[in-house]
Amino acid sequence: QVQLVESGGGLVQPGGSLRLSCAASGRTFSLYDMGWFRQAPGKEREFVSAISWDGITNYADSVKGRFTISRDDAKNTVYLQMSSLKPGDTAVYSCARGRLQYSSGSRWQYDYMYWGQGTQVTVSS
Repeated sequence: QVQLVESGGGLVQPGGSLRLSCAASGRTFSLYDMGWFRQAPGKEREFVSAISWDGITNYADSVKGRFTISRDDAKNTVYLQMSSLKPGDTAVYSCARGRLQYSSGSRWQYDYMYWGQGTQVTVSS
């Protein structure tokens, strides 16, 4: 069983920055897509960003140019650097590990098998 633990959420003012981290258990972290998704109150969970096993990145249009995903396979950790944050970015952010090895940074939730509990990000003045 793979466990994912997110950290780094919090309250930030509009225009501010946060870096989220997601630490994963397991020996084969480097072979899988890792993704970030978010869910705002009363809304469906939506794709934010993903990174493939070989570093291909994928972003939702709403965060492109503001968020950067990266991974450190030696630490079994994926990061989401968020800048120029807006109130509309307020949500619970969850990381997920892909279902299949050697994939290409999918944006689809059904391509992810393991999910973290999430970390709250609130953007407000």
